[in-house]
Amino acid sequence: MSEMPSRLRALLFLNGTGLFILAISIGWIWFFALLNSIVLWPLPIDIPVSIPDDGRAWRMAHMEGITQGLLLMAVGLGGQFMRLSEKQYKWLFWSSLTSAWLFTIPTIFNAAFGTRGLAFGGGPFKGGLANNIIYLTGWPPIIAIHIMLALIFLGVWRYLRVTS
Repeated sequence: MSEMPSRLRALLFLNGTGLFILAISIGWIWFFALLNSIVLWPLPIDIPVSIPDDGRAWRMAHMEGITQGLLLMAVGLGGQFMRLSEKQYKWLFWSSLTSAWLFTIPTIFNAAFGTRGLAFGGGPFKGGLANNIIYLTGWPPIIAIHIMLALIFLGVWRYLRVTS
């Protein structure tokens, strides 16, 4: 068992930063959806746009990027307190990226298409092809988050067993 390689920790942190950048971009789209126009005062820009304006969906997409970005940053920074095998670190890395990005990106499409992606066929929400595709993309991150959390717990537990 070894400490998480510093390159792996940096890659996790970099991806977390990427999710923050995505969250900021989503925030701008949400802002323009609320205004029905691209307005950047004091610049003389006022371009009418028609963006679906479900505030709850855009808020979810925005916050998902922030939350998942923070999670990746925390895993990267906390890697110094884990002891796993090389193979387990690979599983941790890929399950972390899968859960973070695939929990975030579909929420953007939910906001854009007015879906929720919580049930195949829509359930009590709007159904359709977009909803069903978003629903199906939700399964890999659900599996990945459980693998990720189990490995984090195992890695920290092992670290605590060998430190005083």
